[in-house]
Amino acid sequence: MEFLIVTGLSGAGKTQAANFLEDLDYYCVDNMPSALLKPFAEFCLAAQGRFKKVALVTDIRAQENFEQLFQALESLRDLDCSFRVLYIEAPVNSIVRRYKETRRPHPLAEPGHTIQEAVQKEIGLMEPVRKRADYILNTGGTSLSQLHREICRLFAEGGEATVPVNVIAFGYKYGIPIEADLVFDVRFLPNPFYVEELKNHSGLDQDVYDYVMGQADTAEYMRKLTDFLDFQLPRFQEEGKPSLAVAVGCTGGRHRSVAVARALTDYLLEHGQNARLICRDMNRVNDNG
Repeated sequence: MEFLIVTGLSGAGKTQAANFLEDLDYYCVDNMPSALLKPFAEFCLAAQGRFKKVALVTDIRAQENFEQLFQALESLRDLDCSFRVLYIEAPVNSIVRRYKETRRPHPLAEPGHTIQEAVQKEIGLMEPVRKRADYILNTGGTSLSQLHREICRLFAEGGEATVPVNVIAFGYKYGIPIEADLVFDVRFLPNPFYVEELKNHSGLDQDVYDYVMGQADTAEYMRKLTDFLDFQLPRFQEEGKPSLAVAVGCTGGRHRSVAVARALTDYLLEHGQNARLICRDMNRVNDNG
């Protein structure tokens, strides 16, 4: 099992980095005391593979001697666990500006002292941890998308992460999914609902799927739709979008939308995307396709 220690300066971006690590299937825990580290590791190991990658976020808020943290980490080797340390920092003026913009107090802020003095004090206290770091990221002048790419480069398999894509088949009569990022309407396609032998089947059944996909307009539509997503998905990924919901709608959400969403999901999976099919309205009654 792998442990990643995410630490560094307050206001430098540790929370956002942890969010990106969660997208890479890390189980993230914020501000765990050193004394609980080994029992927590034993718990994770007992979970039989449920926790393969764990990120622990720790910083000056713990008010601990960091030597205790490293002693606890070394004890993990007895459990056959490895660990790495990611240290995140930023220039003093950047951190001061961020605290002024958010109006949150710095954890070392004291009455009668400036934010800059608190940041300088923290830099001194964190220096022993910085020296032990395997990776050091400076987020000064770094956008969220740039931080996301750097986290993926360091910790994603293959150096990049695919955006999870939920392909949602829905019926317009029940409303557009509120989580949808992109919405596509396939109500122009011939409706299997009006074919007697297909009426009570769904787009997951092969006869309905073949009927919908066998239409000339469907073939042309799928070419345009997949070309569009091939162009847009990498750009969503570059911007650090954590997930994408692509909604495909017909009247009742049972026949046409399910068939097209099924074909689109298969296409995305075949092209290395992390896609999942969701048929929101397929089991509703009294639909008309």
